[in-house]
Amino acid sequence: MKILKRLLKIVFALIGVLIITGIITLWVDSKRTNYLKVNKNDPTSNNSYLITNVNIIPMNQDTVLVNKMVYIKEGIIEKIADNIEVSEIQIIDAKNKYLTPGLIDMHVHVWDKYELGLYLSNGVTAVRNLWGMPMHLRIKEDVIKGGIISPTFFTTGPKLTGREFIGDDNLNLTNPGEAKEKVIAYKNRGYDFIKTYYGLEKEIFDAVIEQAKISEIDIVAHPSQKVPFSYHLNPQIKSIEHAEEIVQQPLQFDLDTIKLQPIIDSIAESKHTSYCPTIVVFNNIYQMMIDDSILDSESLGYMNPLIKRVDSKNQFDRWFNAKQEDPTAVSRIKNQHDFHITIVQKLHEAGVSIVCGTDAGIGVTIPGFSIHKELKFYKEAGLSNYEVLKTATVNASKTHSFMNSMGTIEAGKIANLLLVDENPLLVLSSLENPTNVFVNGRKLDRKTLESYNEKAKNRKNLMASALRYLENLIFEK
Repeated sequence: MKILKRLLKIVFALIGVLIITGIITLWVDSKRTNYLKVNKNDPTSNNSYLITNVNIIPMNQDTVLVNKMVYIKEGIIEKIADNIEVSEIQIIDAKNKYLTPGLIDMHVHVWDKYELGLYLSNGVTAVRNLWGMPMHLRIKEDVIKGGIISPTFFTTGPKLTGREFIGDDNLNLTNPGEAKEKVIAYKNRGYDFIKTYYGLEKEIFDAVIEQAKISEIDIVAHPSQKVPFSYHLNPQIKSIEHAEEIVQQPLQFDLDTIKLQPIIDSIAESKHTSYCPTIVVFNNIYQMMIDDSILDSESLGYMNPLIKRVDSKNQFDRWFNAKQEDPTAVSRIKNQHDFHITIVQKLHEAGVSIVCGTDAGIGVTIPGFSIHKELKFYKEAGLSNYEVLKTATVNASKTHSFMNSMGTIEAGKIANLLLVDENPLLVLSSLENPTNVFVNGRKLDRKTLESYNEKAKNRKNLMASALRYLENLIFEK
């Protein structure tokens, strides 16, 4: 009996040490991202000022409003005019630069707060996180309360899958009743959307859709192979993710433009449906296959260290082995990527609302930086610079009703803005290094934005990230 008591004491002591170590690890990591906290004594906390001598790209029409003034009051665009008289307010001389709406990345996976700074440094002023965990609700609360400088933050709940698609990253639903319970629970907890994923059978999917409509919560769909592709055109589903899913499901990997057209036509007929192609994440498979040293590249230093060690490595190994087993795999992946460009072209020609998303945060798809690669692919598909910019601004803002307050430069809209040196309607690459980023009216200069990059590069928070992921496994299953 004495031996048992001693063993129990040792076990409890070890558990206590582990808990204390975990708390300290998370506390230290949170302190390292204090640079994102709003300091009321810092100039970036000011969200009321007058911008003068600025050329505006409003994105509610294809035009440039030359030499205007913009009055920002408490983070909201109050007025745009040739001349505005406001007393006792900070004046920002834009020096004839160009003001555009901030970019919106509609498909990301956020793993830590460092990534919020990476998005801002690349001009991304709003993100839609599509793999929700408890930590994302905390980030969302911090953003809403104005505690941290961050892109406007939206998140789905955990990924809802069917019985067969097992994995620690999925929430497996076994019956319609459970599906309805999860939808209600995620809405009550504060998640903004429901994310549906592989393997949802019709009766369970029907229950998700039915309850989402009752609970008034939108669905974002990674198509399920258990139902026809057309099933995802339900009005409750506001966007469909990934061009590759069109290839994999209705086309069954047959890269045939004649067979593609009826699918495109059906999406176009569904006026409530937006499509999020995420071209860059699939193209990165090709990049991994042609670059054996990609995991050692400088850009991978911006990935979360846990993801880099686990997901990036696993994906690289998978595709490295694939090309060893089948030398034609490289050309096959490249051909499919090229077909994705054709899909975007056809979607655009049919009038489908394309919304920009990157799937950043997984594999080798870098948070923030990847959006500019995604936009270039849309340009390659034949969209004009204005049409490309729409995908990451006004189109994205129309996808969900509560995002309508961003995406254009108009009175009453949130002051999520970019100030760039050249007109992006002529030079798309000018979006890559904005002179200033305004997020909820707070002005960030290039020096501050570069510091966000530096602090995120090669960060040492693998253990803290693992603890947050463990929290998800314990409390979301």
